[in-house]
Parts: sequence; C-alpha cells; structure tokens
Amino acid sequence: MAARGQRPEHSGPPELFYDKNEARKYVRNSRMIDVQTKMAGRALELLCLPEGQPCYLLDIGCGSGLSGDYLSDEGHYWVGIDISPAMLDVALDRDTEGDLLLGDMGQGIPFKPGTFDGCISISAVQWLCSANKKSDIPAKRLYCFFSALYSVLVHGARAVLQLYPENSEQLELITTQATRAGFTGGVLVDYPNSARAKKFYLCLFSGPSTFIPMAQNEDNEEEEARESTFTVERVPYRMARRGVVRKSREWVLEKKERRRRQGKEVRPDTQYTGRKRKPRF
Repeated sequence: MAARGQRPEHSGPPELFYDKNEARKYVRNSRMIDVQTKMAGRALELLCLPEGQPCYLLDIGCGSGLSGDYLSDEGHYWVGIDISPAMLDVALDRDTEGDLLLGDMGQGIPFKPGTFDGCISISAVQWLCSANKKSDIPAKRLYCFFSALYSVLVHGARAVLQLYPENSEQLELITTQATRAGFTGGVLVDYPNSARAKKFYLCLFSGPSTFIPMAQNEDNEEEEARESTFTVERVPYRMARRGVVRKSREWVLEKKERRRRQGKEVRPDTQYTGRKRKPRF
C-alpha cells in the first residue's frame, strides 16, 4: 500500500498495488464508489454519444466494474480491460454486465480495428508513465497504448481518459504520444481552482477535430478557458520559434529540453552545446 501522500504509481506495479485489500475498498468505501461513478458519468458525457442509441464501449482500467455499471445503467454495452486480477475478481463477484479481460494496456489492446464506438478510462493512464522494470520505457508504452486505441476505435469516435498527471511534463509526455498515434483533441480541467475536486480529462478524437465541451467550476456551472487543445497539424515555424534564431544555443537547448520531456535520451548540456564550429577547408 502507498504511504500517505505518496502517489500510488510510485509504490510499485499496478497489479501488485491493487491487491485484494485495495480491491475491497471499491466495494465497501461509499465515498470511493461515489467519486468513481461521478467520474464515469462525466467521461460518458464528454464522449457525446448519440442520444437513445446503445453503443459498444471500451473501459480501460475497468477495475471492479464501477464505471462499467454506470455504462450499463445508461443502456450501453462494454468490455473492460485491467491488469489487476484482484480487481477483476471483485468485478466478477459483483456480477457486472460487461465482458472482462486481464491485460496490460501498455502492451496494446487485443481487438480488431474499428471494434468500439468509444472509450473511457478512469484514473489509469498515468500508470504508464512509471517504469517498474528496466524494460519499461514510458514513451514507448504510451505510444503502444495510444496506437492500439486509435486502431480499435471506429473512425470519428472519441476516447475520454480521466487521469491524474503528476506534473506538466508528464501531461505533455502523454499528449505527445497521443498525437504521434494520430489523435487530435485536448485536455479539459474540471474545478481547476479546487485542490480536491480538480479533475483532468484527456479528450481524444480518432477523426477530424470537433468541439470540446466546457469545463465545470466550483458552482457546477460551465466555464470557458479551462481547456487546452492539440492537433496533428504542424505549427508554422515562425509562430513556434518567434524570437529564437535557428541553430543558436537557445534553439538547441530548447530542442533538447523538448526531447527530454518526450521521454527520449538526450546528451547532457555542456559549455560546448550549440557552439558554432569553424568552417572546414
């Protein structure tokens, strides 16, 4: 179990953290059940599915099936995938209506292309940013996950992933790999001024970019300017690099720092970084 104040993903791999004792909390802890159900409802709302039409949905990190129960109550069919056997055992004991699959999302999603009409995920994606063994490379695992997710979604479908990023660099790493896999979309933040209620939702589109719903504030009303968007389109060079001379030391340092945030190996900075070399004859 994680120490107080410690992030769960720092305590070890998820299949060990979510043991039988942790899994029982998702059945007995009323507050945890309420929070999980509300986040599932918000994620489903952000999917913007056709009203009155049952859809076939994927639940990444389905755990004990709480979010899946909400999908069933709303008339949808779903498949859940989770890496923790203990959590899936709880889901089976609760007689959830969806199909359950034991698997590691960082190794892909084993379904045919175009299988699902949408995808939700509650508090799972940030686990891919932690390396629990030498072979775990967060950037590669994230790209594998997003590439597989892009494939199994119907073209034009959405995926809404609720997550708890540790910092802005981790959030950039996640969105960068999603963009590489072909997604467009953005990050929506509900209750941005609340320490406890603040929630991040990564809204991904597997087709042309569409609108992102408004975020919620403390008064449970919608507000603007609380989301950031990203696309696969290239930003014009002059806009992205305004004021920075190409090949200058500042340009090189900025490029190296950006590659570090993307999880790539970069040589350390020295006094010679970005130094102009004399021409050869």
